[in-house]
Amino acid sequence: MPVFSLNKAYIFEENQPMPFQRFLKYLQYERRYSAHTVLAYSRDLEQFFSYIEKTYEIKEAKEVTHVFVRSWIVSLMEQKINSRTVRRKISTLKSFFKFCLREKSIDRNPMQKIVSPKVAKHLPVFVDEQRMDILLDKVEFKEGFPGARDKLIINIFYQTGIRLSELCNLKDTDINLYDLTIKVLGKRNKERIIPVSAKMKVEVSNYINLRNNLFTKELLMNNFFVLDNGNKIYDKFVYRLVKSKLATVTTGQKKSPHVLRHTFATQMLNNGAEINAVKEILGHASLAATQVYTHNTIEKLKNIYKQAHPKA
Repeated sequence: MPVFSLNKAYIFEENQPMPFQRFLKYLQYERRYSAHTVLAYSRDLEQFFSYIEKTYEIKEAKEVTHVFVRSWIVSLMEQKINSRTVRRKISTLKSFFKFCLREKSIDRNPMQKIVSPKVAKHLPVFVDEQRMDILLDKVEFKEGFPGARDKLIINIFYQTGIRLSELCNLKDTDINLYDLTIKVLGKRNKERIIPVSAKMKVEVSNYINLRNNLFTKELLMNNFFVLDNGNKIYDKFVYRLVKSKLATVTTGQKKSPHVLRHTFATQMLNNGAEINAVKEILGHASLAATQVYTHNTIEKLKNIYKQAHPKA
């Protein structure tokens, strides 16, 4: 079941009998999901319908029942796919069949009897303040433009909590050094304004000066972060950079940009920030997504209590 690219989304061929294309366009243009999210939905649907076509010779959405969905879930579990991924795939099917029901391409929803597997709760992985201080103050970065860029990338993740895709898509026009703010285009194309420190203003100004001395405006095309050749930065480059730098200060298995996002949120709450303020800075749609970081704060309080109280 082949896919092809259209603008930022990925959609199924038009001659497919099932309403994939309409559904994915709905996600992209009405729900305003990112290209990565739309691609994830399309892959989940492709995987499901490839399975039921191969296993049961079912090709159309109206033929699907909860029995076929359960069979697919069992096959995923037998492949040792983790529960969180299975839940995401089930969520994709629920959204798809709900859409089909609304547009009357099916007359019953096969997902009504489907229960998602439980997921073990894990506390967000973060790096403590002392280790971040070592990373930013004592770990060596390259000389000149590459080093200034790499250190600023780490610092922006740590001081703003933005996502990897948000950092890669930053434009010069998003940086306001006068107001000390960064404008970020987040999930579902929602904009938010994040404050930055006066110290970071100096780092940003230094980076811009070094960059502009090397590359023309025409080459930069308003992209804030660029590679050594002036082209726009990309996610794998940033991921590798963050992983290598975090490896100098932590032995934890997870060393990703998202760990720095977790670090920002945890340290903000540990230092007394209002949870609603942290929610807005992170760009979370609901408070529940932010509350996961309070568990780390509670664990810290428990440790302080055990160390300080005579009867603990």
